[in-house]
Amino acid sequence: MIPKAVYWDMDGTLIDSEPLHEEALVVALRGLGIKPPSDLHERVLGVAAFPVFEMLRDEFGLELPFDDWIVHKYAHYLREAPRLKPRPGALEIFRDLKARGVEQGVVSNSDRLIVDANLRALDIHEAGMRTVSRNDVRNGKPDPEPYLRAAWLTGIDPADSVVMEDSRPGATAGLAAGMRTVFWPEFPQSGPAGALNADSAEAVRAYLGLK
Repeated sequence: MIPKAVYWDMDGTLIDSEPLHEEALVVALRGLGIKPPSDLHERVLGVAAFPVFEMLRDEFGLELPFDDWIVHKYAHYLREAPRLKPRPGALEIFRDLKARGVEQGVVSNSDRLIVDANLRALDIHEAGMRTVSRNDVRNGKPDPEPYLRAAWLTGIDPADSVVMEDSRPGATAGLAAGMRTVFWPEFPQSGPAGALNADSAEAVRAYLGLK
């Protein structure tokens, strides 16, 4: 059955931006004389900017205040964001759902300026788009607050909604919000208990009732 609402995580789910996030981190760290850890990607996937900053500060000696650090990281990201592409298959699903009248929104652990830059890169930054950034809530994913705020914005019951996620923190948030959650990671792995595991765009379509 096609849901009444679908809420998309942005980075890695709707847009192929995780490599640029990692690239921006690496550029910023090296610019400050800090060697990036070899497992950087795994440690920051789906995690909001401030917890990442705390990890870098506590484990790798980052000495800048958060506001100064984030300027270093975002400068590179925003400069390169126009070259970003949608995740293969994702935008086609987004458009098919839109054509069927399904309410959709973007729910991200990224800050507002990153969400807006990504929406522009995808050319779906339009009036009426429901979006929730890390700046719009007190608690980011894995807390359910971001998805519950999306439900409040649309006025659609969480039980009639589906969450699309590529990270375990995000999938945990969707499940905690009482929403059916499709876990569609970049690399094959199982999501948290209760998530619907998808290994392809075709599997996503089946879960959303588009097949």
